[in-house]
Amino acid sequence: MSKIDAVSRELMLDSLKHYAKTKIPFEFIREHDAKNEFPAELIKDMYRSDVLGVNLLLIPEEYGGLGGTTTDIYRICEALARVDLGIATSVFATFLGSDPLSVGGTPEQKAYWFNRMAKESLMVAYGATEADAGSDLVSLRTRAEHVIENGQIKGYKITGSKMWISSGAVADLYTVLALAPGGPSWFLVEKGTPGFTQDKHEDKHGIRLSNTAGLSFDEVYVPAANLIGGVEGKGLLQAQAVFGYTRLMVAAFGLGAGEEAIETAIDYANHRIQAGGPLSEKQGYMLKLITPHYIKFEAARAFIDETAKKLDVNNHGQATEGSIGKYYATEAGNKAAEDAIQALGGFGYTKEFAVEKIKRDVKITCIYEGTNEVMEMTIYRGRWQEHLKSRGAYYNNIADEMDAIHAKNPEVGANVIALGLRALATVLEECRLQRLTRHQYITFKLGELIANAEVAAAFCRAIGNGKIVEGCKFDAETLKAMCRVNAKETAYDIASRGAKLVLSAGTADAAALLNATHFVQIEANMHGCIEDSDKVSAKLREIFRK
Repeated sequence: MSKIDAVSRELMLDSLKHYAKTKIPFEFIREHDAKNEFPAELIKDMYRSDVLGVNLLLIPEEYGGLGGTTTDIYRICEALARVDLGIATSVFATFLGSDPLSVGGTPEQKAYWFNRMAKESLMVAYGATEADAGSDLVSLRTRAEHVIENGQIKGYKITGSKMWISSGAVADLYTVLALAPGGPSWFLVEKGTPGFTQDKHEDKHGIRLSNTAGLSFDEVYVPAANLIGGVEGKGLLQAQAVFGYTRLMVAAFGLGAGEEAIETAIDYANHRIQAGGPLSEKQGYMLKLITPHYIKFEAARAFIDETAKKLDVNNHGQATEGSIGKYYATEAGNKAAEDAIQALGGFGYTKEFAVEKIKRDVKITCIYEGTNEVMEMTIYRGRWQEHLKSRGAYYNNIADEMDAIHAKNPEVGANVIALGLRALATVLEECRLQRLTRHQYITFKLGELIANAEVAAAFCRAIGNGKIVEGCKFDAETLKAMCRVNAKETAYDIASRGAKLVLSAGTADAAALLNATHFVQIEANMHGCIEDSDKVSAKLREIFRK
């Protein structure tokens, strides 16, 4: 466990915010964005231990680092995304590139490479994606052939190519996934190794302050000591072990970028006078373009934090939860940035205001570290297995938990999301009985409904138990109002769209299905959503006028 407590974590975040305010003004960001230019000196400065030492979070204490937990790192990722997602991606590239070593490295490898990372402020890149494979690591084509000397494996010659590699042309060290004779394996390759070249920096739609480039390997020799873990064939397991963690960091990116966009819009709305008053006092403006996003942000924050705390105990696993967090938070952040442009009108469409750039940047969070379609499929597969193993009890059991929370705290809407969870269990069972998951589209949509349901449950769990998550700006009463709105709208969405899915591909009786999904009960609980949303709008105006 990390020695970084909540107070120390806030001090680190304050230091980052101060650094960004003084060293990374919007003019700097806009200039580098226009030039499609990676700010190398800035990133190196951020890595210096006497400045920020942001890279030290990922390095264990015994090797000169801070040994940050998942909670520490997601909070930093969220804060970095609020500064600039290109810069955030550049820092995250080192976090991601170090993961194979962290998960699979031998003690000797960790000691040598982590000490070098800490002392030399090495930038690291993660070399997995290939042109014909994308997120499908099984379709690996880069090869690592044995180099034999005196009957022993002396090293490997790596041949192949990678693409879309963050920090691909600027990193000092690369973790590269290649197919060895014993199976997919990770190798450490240093920049400048003969036969190893980096392609041109991509001219991207967004995150233009991050470097993205392909990698080429032409019989690149690495010694056997650079095989991570010292045993071939463990590469896919090592990659999969950290999917929960890495995808949760991208979720934090979606959350941070979305917050920055909406808060820019709120600030504008507080000062933009129209029809005798500020836009922030117009109900239609707030409930269409602003307030629903912050409700989703707080729901996402509760889920991300809950999952991070589980990963703090065990750094591996939580793959389905990581996928849920990434899917929900990045979809929320992307839509928030789009609506922030609309909220600023013509100003939002110009490069003078940050929301235009945030929208270009945040879209990548729905694509990298696994597209959100891959997330939907991953979520569906993980929870479909739970549904089958439990014989349909999985979501009914969570519904029972929500009912218990409602009995303790009836002000958070936990009873309504309990109905939604039971509706989800019914939809999944109908899909099983009618074999509807043969339709890929249905599995995608089930993944979406599952993500929404589990995030809403996590929100009710946190607020129902009186927990205010770090980084939250709201008081308990406002959070209860947010939680009620989220629970009611999520339950309605599950019951209505879930029934639609079943009816669109199956043979169920519509009236019986709507009854089984508790649709009428859920509808009856929609009372008060606009009143609660107005309360949230009022609190947003108050907070961001200060």
